[in-house]
Amino acid sequence: MPILNYTTKIDAAKTAGEVQAILAKAGATGVAVQYDAGEPVALGFTANTPFGLREFALPADWQAVQRVLRKQRVQPSFQTDEHAKRVAWRIVKDWVEAQLAIIQTEMVTIDQVMLPYMRSDQAVDGRQLTVYEAYQDQQRLMIESGRERP
Repeated sequence: MPILNYTTKIDAAKTAGEVQAILAKAGATGVAVQYDAGEPVALGFTANTPFGLREFALPADWQAVQRVLRKQRVQPSFQTDEHAKRVAWRIVKDWVEAQLAIIQTEMVTIDQVMLPYMRSDQAVDGRQLTVYEAYQDQQRLMIESGRERP
């Protein structure tokens, strides 16, 4: 079965705007889209957590989506760069809506759900890492130094 939203016709910029609006409506105190050559590539937002205001970064990795579309051998018109960008952003939108729904039930908090995407204090080459990226970096350093534990 092909990837979610693989037939979407909705422009990536329009969907990025929808995600901004969804987050704002859910209580985000700030939302911004990161662009590369005029195309939305990631979204950052701030939100109140039980431990204060925190920053989060959500990527829309269209290249990964494009690889999956090609692997799934969908129609060639659904494998273009532009189409992969549209699909990636629709998936991000659906994911954000689903996460906000479970937060709304009070079963979880925003920091529980968004922890991998929370910005950490660690930076590499001047770029602030997310908690997940910091974890990956630490694991890589442990392996390189031969201190990997079973």
